[in-house]
Amino acid sequence: MSTTDRRVRETFVELADTLVDDYDVLGFLDVLAHRVVELLDVDACGVVLADHHGTLSLVAASTEETRLLELSQLQNAEGPCLDAFHGGRPVSMEDLRAGDERWPRFAPAAREAGFLAVHALPMRLREVVVGAMNLFAAAPGGLPADSMALGQAMADVATIGILHERTVRQQGAVVGQLQAALDSRILVEQAKGVLAERLSVSVDDAFALLRGHARSSNSKLRDVAAAVVDGAITELRA
Repeated sequence: MSTTDRRVRETFVELADTLVDDYDVLGFLDVLAHRVVELLDVDACGVVLADHHGTLSLVAASTEETRLLELSQLQNAEGPCLDAFHGGRPVSMEDLRAGDERWPRFAPAAREAGFLAVHALPMRLREVVVGAMNLFAAAPGGLPADSMALGQAMADVATIGILHERTVRQQGAVVGQLQAALDSRILVEQAKGVLAERLSVSVDDAFALLRGHARSSNSKLRDVAAAVVDGAITELRA
């Protein structure tokens, strides 16, 4: 078994391990975003989920630049993640230098952020689409078919995790779970800002500290973020 094959297997085991009664949705999606970058040879990944109104919100991003780009995409209601979510199909733009006609606001913003290609994969189970996973590359070009298939498989696993083995008829429970994830994301962003200012580090480094502390203490990312914002955790170090 090659190193890549072994890492793919380990990643799916890692993701499957989160499918328990009280799993950490936010931590789960953070793992997903970073493993996608590692395994698919892309430069960044973002994950957006729909709330109970069907409005997309950002819940995970592998870098701060990606987070800002995703937020811009959602605020402008234009871009690949919205197309993939509403259409329920993968969306690709292999060269964003030719993307201004399709996405007049998103394409220039993506180029300014350092990306020249994007691929969006729907997070879908049967007819239910809960969000989209966005893959960004600094160089133009498409992804190999096997990489796209692996990315979609990871998005499918994430969707199953989010729905948490509930049926389509249990939408009330699903909506509550997604809303909790969106609320947790806001708290994590606050904690990142607190740490970045307190330690004079970048926002990405602040998030790495949060994530590392959550894993080393076997805590939920949301709980660590709350403790940082409340001042209960003050000993994190760069």
